[in-house]
Amino acid sequence: MEPTGTIVFTSVGRPYYGFDLFSLQLPSNLDSSLPHFSSDHRLTDGISINFNGQFVDEGKTLVYISERTGSARIFLNSSGNADPQLLHSPPESLFHDRPLIKNDRLYFISAHEPPEKPLRSWSALYSTRLHEKTAVRLTPYGSVDYSPAISRSGKLIAVASYGSRPWSGEFHDLQTEIVVFQESDPTKRVVVCQHGGWPTWSGDSTLYFHRQSDDGWWSIFRADLPDNIFASSGGLLAPIRVTPPGVHCFTPAAMHNSERIVVATRRKGKNYRHIEIFDVESHKFYPVTELLNPNFHHYNPFVSPESTFLGYHRFRGEGAPGESTIPHLDPVTSPIQGLRMLRLNGSFPAFSPSGDLIVFNRDFDLNPGLRIVRADGSKHWTLFEDRTAFYSSWSPADKNVIFTSVGPIFQSPRASVQIARVTFDPEHLSNDRDKIPVDIKILTKEESGNNGFPSCSPDGKSVVFRSGRSGHKNLYIVDAIKGEVEGGIRQLTEGPWIDTMPSWSQWGTDSILFK
Repeated sequence: MEPTGTIVFTSVGRPYYGFDLFSLQLPSNLDSSLPHFSSDHRLTDGISINFNGQFVDEGKTLVYISERTGSARIFLNSSGNADPQLLHSPPESLFHDRPLIKNDRLYFISAHEPPEKPLRSWSALYSTRLHEKTAVRLTPYGSVDYSPAISRSGKLIAVASYGSRPWSGEFHDLQTEIVVFQESDPTKRVVVCQHGGWPTWSGDSTLYFHRQSDDGWWSIFRADLPDNIFASSGGLLAPIRVTPPGVHCFTPAAMHNSERIVVATRRKGKNYRHIEIFDVESHKFYPVTELLNPNFHHYNPFVSPESTFLGYHRFRGEGAPGESTIPHLDPVTSPIQGLRMLRLNGSFPAFSPSGDLIVFNRDFDLNPGLRIVRADGSKHWTLFEDRTAFYSSWSPADKNVIFTSVGPIFQSPRASVQIARVTFDPEHLSNDRDKIPVDIKILTKEESGNNGFPSCSPDGKSVVFRSGRSGHKNLYIVDAIKGEVEGGIRQLTEGPWIDTMPSWSQWGTDSILFK
């Protein structure tokens, strides 16, 4: 029996991405012309977020990923067609990435076939003829591929691959290999390098990719493939470091007709990621986006087949045409038919007992406080502001009682964080109000350490929470009305560890889950 209902969740930062794809024409002489760029040209329409694009031709046709349908899917923009065209991909997949079009075929990453063992990604490379509905898997079953790149002729494909290894827990620097295979025979794969990601072709024999160097700097490396790469048994190639230490360089895009690559950089002392052109022969960087939009991040550059246009994605900017209002609740495609999924513009959501309201926190730094939104997203109210709060839970027995953590988040056991009982009048939840008067009662003693993550018992009489008052984070229970001062406190767990995020079973008062 499949689950039903609604899940509301947070994607950190996602509501504010506002990504669109942009391009600019590359000058023939970088030394004299580049500083004269006045603006970049937006390629997408400002609906949802649009990212990870690739040119199909010289700046007129673009394939990219957009989340406008509720999940990451593949779209095509072409000249003479004002509306983005949704390209066919497996409908059961909720994740697509890095689309490419070459020789009338679409190549893309999808995650719709589950692996046979746990701790393995679903990510694999597929291809289909444009405007057809049958996709062919190019990644061997049991293997994992990311970030495909196709050589200029279309005969060779490179991927960042885990092979058949399970994920070992890393997330900052994925330990993928650079693997090459022929488009006509994807079963015969050659490992070019054991550590690398985001490959890009220059012609048919040179690969660039990024990885974190031993000195800590992310750099671009180059591997030159021999003509007999698939017949040779000489082992791995020895890649050459191309970009110097002292500047982080990511996500390269090679130009086919020159010894230049486009990279995203993060320079020491700078707050933003920018796009730069790097000349492999002269070792010179040419800034691009810092001259245009110095205070925006720019991501994942790509170049047109003849290297006349450069593209990337970035925040579209305040006041730009397109979607400008961030919804309180954004529907997201669910893998289960009877289960609705909503992305919240906020953090730590919790449903009211009747399910018609959601309590949440908007922001911990710029816009702290506690808020309520209708479950349909039509209206929200502020309970209190200018006071940091996090992780709230509703009393199952009272529709107007919320328990929350008041104080700084992610702090030490001794930091001052209190458990608060917040009470309001439900009659005040009207369309003509934005702020609701509340009564706030602190349930924990002052100077009692870091008290957080409250959960109320089904009868509404007790609250379990995590406290660092002993120097370690353990679980405690207080009376939900009287609190610690008037009603005392009961310690549930004890030891030099971290017990946190308790959840009281709603089917009885004798079961508490925690991590």
